[in-house]
Amino acid sequence: MVPYFPKQVSYRAYITYAAALTIVSLLYFRYAMRFEFVLFGIVSVLCFFYFSSQWTVTSLKADKKAFVKELFLISLAIRVVWVVFSYYYYINATGQPFEYASADAIGYHEGAEWISQRSFSEIYQHYFGNVVGVSDLGYIFYLSLLYKLIGPNIIVARLIKAALSAFSVVLIYRLSVRTFGEETAKMAGIMTALMPNLIIYCGYHLKETEMLFLIVAFLERMDYLLRSTKIYFWDVLIPSLLAISMFFFRTVLGAAAIFSFASAILFSSAPTLKKGWRRAALIGWGVLGLLIVSGGTIVTEIEGFWEGRNESVLNKRAEQTIRGNRWAQYATGSVMAPMVVVLPFATMIDVDEQYGQQEKHGGNFIRNFMGFFAAIAIYEAFRRKKWRDFSLIGSFVIAYLGVVSLSGFSNSERFLLPGLPCLIMMWAYGISALRKQTYRFLNPWCYVVVLMEVAWAYFKLGSRGLF
Repeated sequence: MVPYFPKQVSYRAYITYAAALTIVSLLYFRYAMRFEFVLFGIVSVLCFFYFSSQWTVTSLKADKKAFVKELFLISLAIRVVWVVFSYYYYINATGQPFEYASADAIGYHEGAEWISQRSFSEIYQHYFGNVVGVSDLGYIFYLSLLYKLIGPNIIVARLIKAALSAFSVVLIYRLSVRTFGEETAKMAGIMTALMPNLIIYCGYHLKETEMLFLIVAFLERMDYLLRSTKIYFWDVLIPSLLAISMFFFRTVLGAAAIFSFASAILFSSAPTLKKGWRRAALIGWGVLGLLIVSGGTIVTEIEGFWEGRNESVLNKRAEQTIRGNRWAQYATGSVMAPMVVVLPFATMIDVDEQYGQQEKHGGNFIRNFMGFFAAIAIYEAFRRKKWRDFSLIGSFVIAYLGVVSLSGFSNSERFLLPGLPCLIMMWAYGISALRKQTYRFLNPWCYVVVLMEVAWAYFKLGSRGLF
């Protein structure tokens, strides 16, 4: 077992990123990124891989309590610094304290600011009095209540996001301890703390940070419930409420949560589930939960999303083609689904003013590069016959990313983001399970990643007829 993030992996990541960025910038010099986005990418990649390697080594000597405290405080400090910096950076870059292409964020802010002037009962009635759809109500309702309490203070709302994100890091560590063991859990927690995309979203006024907190909290509490020797009321109620709340952020997330729960019940090898009455009781609880939501708005949205997935893909590709993305029609579900553990591709060129994608290109490169270890994790889980132990995490990420890959948003970083916490845990297990027989494939993978980034730049430019 490899108990830390190897320096050899970090060195290969540096070289691979430098090669990909250099080749893309030279080949498509006319569309090279602005210096600030290149700098964002370099800092993101260097900090993630360097500190992952250094911190995982020093953490081996730290006791559990001290490590958890350190993990939370460092995670929080990084995110608070980014929130403050990005607030003023966006004012300078866009003229307002909102991220690039911030239509959704401004809509959330202005809507919450307006409705927060009403009473609590009026706020509730406004959002839930005559519900037509629920998939986007959760965040705007939360933001309205928050503004009601603290006023429409943008930076304070984002500092709360930073705290939620830092606590999510600790929850991932706790979940990973029970699933993979202490050393692998430390790697998962550290990589989550340093993951650029998770940090950057704390400075956005979007729902993703809160949504990720709900996902991680659900998985951690559900895993705790499945492994507990005794079942208490609160142990059942909390994951139930967390699962229901996800429907109010994105209905597919709620469906993935239920699927992961059912899969864990059926396949988990946790000793406490071997008692027939316990498994039957939990299955009965799950069925009851399904019956409660099966007649309402939530299940209607799920059915509509699934039944309309093909139409969604066609409409999305047609829209992109009309806008000039002539090759978008080839990015079908059958093409994108096999690559779902490495998506989204990193945008290393300046096209269509996609500054948000360029800002996060370093984090997306990390996802592309680390996809190798996600594949290793899947292989080793089956080879070592441990896949049942990982069924909760695995089934959630497969269900959610599988649905997204079959939709029209298969390379959308925002839509793929909810799968990232589970993927990071898979990266950690993949690293810990490295063997001589699998490590030898890392060098060829580096060439694949470079080719991946160059091909994506070619696709983006070619589909728009820019060369």
